Amino acid sequence: MSMTPEQAAWFAGVFERLVDNVGRAVLGKPDVVRLVLTAMLAEGHVLLEDAPGTGKTSLAKALAATVQGSSSRIQFTPDLLPSDVTGVTIYDQNTRTFDFHRGPIFASIVLADEINRASPKTQSALLEVMEESRVTIDGVAHEVGRPFLVIATQNPIEQAGTYKLPEAQLDRFLIKTSIGYPDLASAERILAGAADRNPSAGLTPVITTGAVGDMADLAATLHVDPAVLRYTAQLAESTRQAPETVLGVSVRGTLAMVRAAKIRAASQGRHYVLPDDIKALAHPVWSHRIVLDPEAEFSGATPDSILARVVDDIAAPQARVA
Repeated sequence: MSMTPEQAAWFAGVFERLVDNVGRAVLGKPDVVRLVLTAMLAEGHVLLEDAPGTGKTSLAKALAATVQGSSSRIQFTPDLLPSDVTGVTIYDQNTRTFDFHRGPIFASIVLADEINRASPKTQSALLEVMEESRVTIDGVAHEVGRPFLVIATQNPIEQAGTYKLPEAQLDRFLIKTSIGYPDLASAERILAGAADRNPSAGLTPVITTGAVGDMADLAATLHVDPAVLRYTAQLAESTRQAPETVLGVSVRGTLAMVRAAKIRAASQGRHYVLPDDIKALAHPVWSHRIVLDPEAEFSGATPDSILARVVDDIAAPQARVA
């Protein structure tokens, strides 16, 4: 059964309450908050490429407090082991059994800080849990629950001692964005409340974690016209055929786009997806999935410029498919 207009209106109201509540701790960044909430409700993950000190930890804590969930922070370093992330099985001599001790990945909101500083072996520990929301240790699968959102960060300036994220891992992030520095008015408000070191601690939950799962399930029923699906596939195909690219948008990327577009449509009170939803999400959902040819990159091509050209070249559907 598809989402009804009444359900879409309810979804939009709750979504805005979530944005407003998180915005009490993360000042002046409603658009970024909407993108992160979109990723959470679409059951995806977020990559934040930002300079230090822009409020990434505050965002994760505020989001967890808003949905009455748990949060954890993993500082990725070169000596971090996969078991430090997922957990480890330890033998208990008293009971003569093996007990699984959960790692910090078992939380509603996980902040993977400076993820590119860990070795590829440790980064790969996130591949299964980001895709399937479970961790397999010694052949036993452990579910992480719902909601489950990984907010990974990396510093775009400082690259010494880092390991570039492989394309297979980048493709598992639904959205890539940045918080950026606040505007002048927001900066003044932040300085005025500088005595409060943990602004998310005073937030009142808006909904429960169970309700987040219900919203995600409801949004999944939202109608997407075949014309919009074809438009999405055409855009993705064009990124693969672009002469500047070595790797375009994957099938996982097109599926991620449809999931994100459903959340965006519902957050605006619509029970159907428009081509404008695809256009609005093209850059945050697809830019990190495009790998450029080295010569084209040297000539000044960027994933954003390719996406902008593709969106301009392919006409959006004007009528529904019968």
